[in-house]
Amino acid sequence: MSSHTVERTTIPVARPVLGEAELEAVRRPLTTGWLTQGPEVAAFEREFAAFVGASHACAVSNCTTALHLALRAVGVGPGDEVITVSHSFIATANAIRYCGAVPVFVDVQSDTYNVDPARIEAAITPKTRALLVVHQLGMPCDLAAIVERARRHGVPLIEDAACAAGSEILWNGRWERIGQPHGDIACFSFHPRKVMTTGDGGMLTTANADWDRRFRLWRQHSMSMSDTARHASRQVVVEEYTELGFNYRLTDLQAAVGRVQLARLPTMVARRREIARQYYERLCDIPDLQLPCEPPWAKSNWQSYCVRLPIGADQIRVMQSMLDEGIATRRGVMCAHLEPAFRHEPWREDEPGKSLAVSEEISADGLILPLYVDMTDEDQARVAEALGRALQEEDRALCP
Repeated sequence: MSSHTVERTTIPVARPVLGEAELEAVRRPLTTGWLTQGPEVAAFEREFAAFVGASHACAVSNCTTALHLALRAVGVGPGDEVITVSHSFIATANAIRYCGAVPVFVDVQSDTYNVDPARIEAAITPKTRALLVVHQLGMPCDLAAIVERARRHGVPLIEDAACAAGSEILWNGRWERIGQPHGDIACFSFHPRKVMTTGDGGMLTTANADWDRRFRLWRQHSMSMSDTARHASRQVVVEEYTELGFNYRLTDLQAAVGRVQLARLPTMVARRREIARQYYERLCDIPDLQLPCEPPWAKSNWQSYCVRLPIGADQIRVMQSMLDEGIATRRGVMCAHLEPAFRHEPWREDEPGKSLAVSEEISADGLILPLYVDMTDEDQARVAEALGRALQEEDRALCP
């Protein structure tokens, strides 16, 4: 590595937008002393529901817990099957296993990296209890085709919208935000890698008031009375714990930050879309490099920008070459079925890996490039040039 490279600032894959407004927001719960499951959480829920156009929004500790509650609400239990993708962060499949159910993996499309609607039908069996689709890296999946199949078979549809806050879909002739929801329940993440963050946290949105009531019950150990109601009571009340519940609460400190982040979200998404457009212009002439595809009915928030390397290029070697130039990258989206935790589960025995060939290919040749709101033109130029040089080295390695 040259001394010139060492002196240059490292470009990260992602960086959250945090400032004085978030610091000031945290003062509110610190001043009042109400630190969890209080007025900041309630306000964040109302504001998020209004932003996405949902009837109900329930804040929880993270998106994995949101997925768990969503699956539980629609009745997923031991021995049931849930159709989903392996090509996702492992939390998607893990949440299904938390319910004692079996994930039935279907393959994805090579251009959007999202579930292939045409493959869903063949995966439905009498044991199918739910369909869990992922808006991968913020790119909306083909909900129109998926909803039609789910409704025709009477299967509840849950959206793993972990990366999709601020993404949009053209629905019945108008642009609507992911999370309305267009299925039955949508689940969001506020992890630091996401477009908006609360440090960690999650949200469920739904039009079903009964499911929303259950989320609120289960997230707080199934306590019969909320903290706010108990503290506001003029009479002594003793709560009951009516069924098995969980500690899936969001704190008021996190919610206060989330409210500021939500207000920033339209501006942040607009900037990320501009950066994605610039990436296309800078990278479209690199031979055999496949760029992510935004269908005409979708508007991504570009939570991540994942390219696919030319055939034969070594993913790890390209990543190392770019890291040597001070540029962080990440591998393509993982495949749960290839991880040790899932590799030897019994349902894999009659489900050969070739049935998930596209998922495996994207995971093996995908490369996530840096993308964050305060990324400069110079930063983008460095990324594009470093990627170009790394691929030229690959060409030389393949053709000695």
